[in-house]
Amino acid sequence: MKSISGKELAKILERHGWKLLRVSGSHHIYGKAGSIVRLSVPIHGNSPLKLGLLRHLLKMADIQEKELE
Repeated sequence: MKSISGKELAKILERHGWKLLRVSGSHHIYGKAGSIVRLSVPIHGNSPLKLGLLRHLLKMADIQEKELE
């Protein structure tokens, strides 16, 4: 799996129906209607997310890894 930045992940989340609820410092908090899940995406310029965090966020958002390509 290739690593992507927080900005890129935010765009992917928005394409899948996630809405930006608020910004807390450098973390963008996303939510989706009908879901209790909240995703905290760190946006630190264009620095890549670590793979463990990226996998966790994708699993919580129910997005397949292959959709990143």
